[in-house]
Amino acid sequence: MRVAAGALWLLVALAASPVRAGEMDAYQQGVAMAARGEVSRAVAWLAGAAAALPAEDPRRAHLSAAAALLNMRAREATALPPLPGMHDALARRWLARHPAPRPASPWLAGLLSALLPGVGHAWLGRWRDAATAAAMTLPMLGLTFWAWRRRMGPVTAFFATITAWLWSGVVFSAVSLAHRGDAEAYARWWRELWLAAGLPGSP
Repeated sequence: MRVAAGALWLLVALAASPVRAGEMDAYQQGVAMAARGEVSRAVAWLAGAAAALPAEDPRRAHLSAAAALLNMRAREATALPPLPGMHDALARRWLARHPAPRPASPWLAGLLSALLPGVGHAWLGRWRDAATAAAMTLPMLGLTFWAWRRRMGPVTAFFATITAWLWSGVVFSAVSLAHRGDAEAYARWWRELWLAAGLPGSP
């Protein structure tokens, strides 16, 4: 309730301020730049627009907070930088209940997959991928041992080559999915932080 009240106060303050030509356009343009992936340019744009406003104008805090949070996202940081005005209090109240996601270890996911196909994916919580990895690799591993026990040299080499190729792909997949999962979790957490800080739009 306190966060909602703070956000409402912030919107009222922004609405009550005299409108200056281009101020909200500057904010929207900065958010649009960030949405296109031009985060560094958006940070510079928003910071410049904020510097052009009088210190007492509440929209200066609005633009500065957006620049600070976008800069935080560009560095994939989890420590909240100081934000101006009510934005700081709103963001820190939300952070007290929503800590940053803990990153998974890509190397551990890869190591587990190297020990047994599918285990790394299972550790990441990707059970369907784990089942697919095991179903692709383990039968070929079984065929390799079957051919080896019967001293079928060329057939053993053929099955072993396919097994090694599939197994290496499973390891690479686990490492890649760990990286991607971390990026997706951070992006979701950061977007919620952006909204909790009282900033509209979706960069």
